[in-house]
Parts: sequence; structure tokens; C-alpha cells
Amino acid sequence: MDSIDPTQITDALLTSAGWARVGLTAPTEHIREQAAKELALTICERINPTPIIDHNQLRLPL
Repeated sequence: MDSIDPTQITDALLTSAGWARVGLTAPTEHIREQAAKELALTICERINPTPIIDHNQLRLPL
């Protein structure tokens, strides 16, 4: 397993949705939970990005 680079997490947090960053300090628990989930999803997406599939690209056998 590769080591997680703190720079990747920093970049993911700084470029995540603003409402999610502010939402961590919300007075209601459900907003804090939604914000934490959004931040976690952003971090996971940045560390392991999903490949972009181009449906216009033909699949050719190798």
C-alpha cells in the first residue's frame, strides 16, 4: 500500500466545497455530518481518482 502524501490531503481540503469546510463548525449535528462526509469524499476522490471514460473512444484489442 502506498503512503498517503499529506500534500494531497491539504490540496483536497483547500479545493473542497466551501460549504463543507464551513459546515464542520455548524451548530447542528446533521449539517456537521454532511460536511464531514463531503470532505471525506473529496479526499478519497483526490487520492484515488476515478478514470474518465470517453465514450467516443473506440476500444481496440491489444
